[in-house]
Amino acid sequence: MAKEVLRISWNSVAVDYDFRNDTDRNITTEIAFPIPPYALDWDEFTISRQGFDDFRLWVNGEPTPVRTEVRATWHGRDVTAVLRHDHIDIASFGHFDEYNHVSRDVQRLSKAQREALFQEGLIDSLDSDANTTWTVEKKYYWLQRFPAHSTTHIRHTYTPVTGGQDTDSTTMAQVPNLLHTKSPEYPLDVLRSMCPGQPFLNRLYAREKTGDPVLEWVDFILTTANTWKRPIEDFTLIVDRPHGPKDGQVLVSFCSPGKVRQTNPNEFRVHVMNFVPTRELRIGFIQLSTPQPVSGGR
Repeated sequence: MAKEVLRISWNSVAVDYDFRNDTDRNITTEIAFPIPPYALDWDEFTISRQGFDDFRLWVNGEPTPVRTEVRATWHGRDVTAVLRHDHIDIASFGHFDEYNHVSRDVQRLSKAQREALFQEGLIDSLDSDANTTWTVEKKYYWLQRFPAHSTTHIRHTYTPVTGGQDTDSTTMAQVPNLLHTKSPEYPLDVLRSMCPGQPFLNRLYAREKTGDPVLEWVDFILTTANTWKRPIEDFTLIVDRPHGPKDGQVLVSFCSPGKVRQTNPNEFRVHVMNFVPTRELRIGFIQLSTPQPVSGGR
């Protein structure tokens, strides 16, 4: 991997790669983009966002179709065949109606079919409005040709799933001393996973006067880059602070693989040469309840 530019914001991820084939032969291989497993969580996320349904790919600037592999598991057991036997769409939890909170595919089943699914543990009741319980494992993939002695540019984009956690006064009271304690208490462990520095924690605590902040984050798996010839010769991470109504109300913190430069009030950049990822990336967006401007640092 000659170059990677990773751009992450609250509601979008865009990645640009330059893959260089230094050999004397053309290489064709499958490239896969697995997404995090997800279960039905309609009160928190839309299914389309959980499934990264807006995943898009370009190769050398040309839009390129991708294929999708979807499987279902229940407590680690592959139940794909069971659901397909009843013609239940796995990725959408049986064409789950997010307005009425029912699975259309389950609704049309006979009582005997629902009984069989219930016995398998794949629905939580025998009723036609039963909730589904399986976990979706999904990946996007495509066959990619890398011509000899040439560089291939690959770009993909998607809307990420944003994790979130409210805080309370008890949590906030511990924030200034977070780096000096080893408390695994949630959500302090979430805040610690964003690698906040002491000045950041002090500012977070001091700035929050009228309410408790909301911790939100976007995760990105970096270590899959190690399946290619290491290292990433030229790596750039760009983190965008949210614009619009949330301007000035969001602090940004993350475990940086290199020195962070703030190129403008809402953009942070990290540039690393010969980079070998050793951990995954979590970008923390801490939303304050006080609409005061944030300036300087992260």
